[in-house]
Amino acid sequence: MAKKGLAPKSIDQYVLVAKLVVASAVDQKTGEQLYPQRWNNRFIELPKISKKKMNTPAFTPEIMTPLARYRSPREQELFTYLGATGTRISEMLGVEIDKHISDDFRTITIAQQIRNGKVVPWLKTDAAYRQVDLDIAVAGRLKKYVGQRTSGFLFQTRTGKPLDTRNIYFHLHRSLKELGFVNSLTGNHKAGNHAFRRFRNTWLRNRTVCPEGLRKFWLGHADEDMGDLYDKICEDVAFRLTMAEQCGHGFDLPDLVPTVPTTGHYDAAEDEVHVAESTEQ
Repeated sequence: MAKKGLAPKSIDQYVLVAKLVVASAVDQKTGEQLYPQRWNNRFIELPKISKKKMNTPAFTPEIMTPLARYRSPREQELFTYLGATGTRISEMLGVEIDKHISDDFRTITIAQQIRNGKVVPWLKTDAAYRQVDLDIAVAGRLKKYVGQRTSGFLFQTRTGKPLDTRNIYFHLHRSLKELGFVNSLTGNHKAGNHAFRRFRNTWLRNRTVCPEGLRKFWLGHADEDMGDLYDKICEDVAFRLTMAEQCGHGFDLPDLVPTVPTTGHYDAAEDEVHVAESTEQ
């Protein structure tokens, strides 16, 4: 795998699958592992993961502001909410208007995700099940984007189907190339969904007075100690909304927001073309 150019983190993940397969073989009567194994990573020459060398690009306000003005209205809105919430793309694509958006548009509930164009009723971790609060400016933009729609996915094709993440990455990578974005590790213009999450985390952690417990809650970070487990700030909705307004979103929004027709406004065929082009890259 190393000769093929895979990064240490990728190799570690592939090897982890093999480890889990071996561990899954158990005696049907006793439940004991059939092949208990202590893995010596150095002996099997598993490369050591260096966090400093990991591909972890993050967007800045200077990148987020033009992304919020991207020429494709639907992706423009998606980029905006990803940066303003720190949610994963799969989580945001799973948001349904009548199920996951509060009446005042200040809170988005994350309860499902989209994988390969289909709804998956589970999330990456238990902490990922959460509510993310918006400041008034972003909430107002969300309200205008929803328009007269009362149901369906927040982001969908013309036929009402959930979007494919590959199509989103086509738009994102094209936009980043046009903006002259450079991934400091790879040297190219490409970055993934976590660049939005790193932007939001960096903003909340260093540029605002957001309490640590609330930052972890909004981002869906797992508990690390008993202090996290006993922190119940997530239950104080009024405080959450106040802090969302104080923290803001960290980048400039355009003045005008398009309203989405009730039937959607993009051709599904165009989506399929973008998916195919993205796959070829």
